Amino acid sequence: MLRAYLYEQHNIVIAGDHQLDALPGNVVWMDLVEPTELDERQVEHCLGINVPTREEMQEIEVSSRLYTEDGAVFMTAAIISHADTGNPIISPITFVLAGERLITVRYTKPRAFDTFAQKLVRHNNHDSAGPLIFAGLIEAIIDRLADILESVNVDMDKLSMEIFDADPERAAGRNFQEILRRIGKRGDFATKSRESLVSLARIAHYFNETVDLLHLPYGRDMKNRMAAIDKDIGSLLDHTNYISGQVSFLLNASLGLINIEQNAIIKLFSVVSVVLMPPTLIASIYGMNFKGIPELDWPFGYPMALCMMAISAALPIWFFKRKRWF
Repeated sequence: MLRAYLYEQHNIVIAGDHQLDALPGNVVWMDLVEPTELDERQVEHCLGINVPTREEMQEIEVSSRLYTEDGAVFMTAAIISHADTGNPIISPITFVLAGERLITVRYTKPRAFDTFAQKLVRHNNHDSAGPLIFAGLIEAIIDRLADILESVNVDMDKLSMEIFDADPERAAGRNFQEILRRIGKRGDFATKSRESLVSLARIAHYFNETVDLLHLPYGRDMKNRMAAIDKDIGSLLDHTNYISGQVSFLLNASLGLINIEQNAIIKLFSVVSVVLMPPTLIASIYGMNFKGIPELDWPFGYPMALCMMAISAALPIWFFKRKRWF
C-alpha cells in the first residue's frame, strides 16, 4: 500500500487515490506499507531510485543498512512495534531521503507512524520537506520508545513491591511462576527497546555525516536537530541499562526467594521425619509378635508405651525450637 503526502498551501495533505497513479511534484513523503511490486515500481519510476526489498532490509551488515546510492541516502533501522499487545517485535524500516522527499518502506505498523502522520496532517506544519519530516518522524519514534520504557519502569516498580512485600498473607499468596514470566516480558521489552535505540543512533550519526550530499539550505539546522535527537537517544539508552539492571536484580531476588521457600519446605519435612522416627521405633518394638516381650503382660504397658512415644516426639520438637531451626 502506498500513502503519499503532499505539501499544498502551507499544509500537508494525503494524496487521493486519483493522484497516486501519477505522483505530483509536490509529494514530500511516500510511505510504503507492505508494498506490492507495483507500488515499488511506481516509486522507483518517480524518483529514479531502487527501493530495497524486504530481504535486503533484513540484512544485518551496516553497509547494507546505511548507504548512499544515486544521490539518495538509504537508512534502515530496527523499530519496535506491537508493544501494546504484550508481544513486541522488531522489524526493519527503511528511510530514503531523495532530495526534498522522504520515502519510508515498512512491513509493520508502529504506532509512532500513525500518530505522527495524523499530527502532520491535522496541524499547519512548517515541516514541508522530506528531511524535516524524517527528523520529526524519528522524534516521534523516540517519544514512543520513551513511553514504552516508562511503562516498563512502572511495571518493574510494581513487581519489586510485590516480590519484597512484608505482609505475610500477601507474601504467602505470591505466584513466583507468574512473577518470573512478567520479569521476562519486561526484560524482553527493554532488550528490544535498546536494539531500536542503537539502530536509531546509527541513523542519526550517518545522517549527520551525509547530510551535505543532499545540498539542503537548512543543512546546519538539520545537523543541530539530529544532534539533539542523538542526546535523547543517549539518555534513553542509559535508562534502558538501568531497567536491564533492575530486571537482573529482581530475577535473582525471585530465584533466591524461591530457593528459600523450597528450603523451608524441605526443612519442615526433615523436622517431621525426625520427630516421627522415635515414636515409630517404639511402636515397632512393641508391635513385634514375640511371646517373650515382658511388657506385654504389664497392666500399664500400653499407657507406658504411649507416654514413651509422646516424650520421644516432644524432645526433638523442644530441641529444634531451642535451636530456632523452625
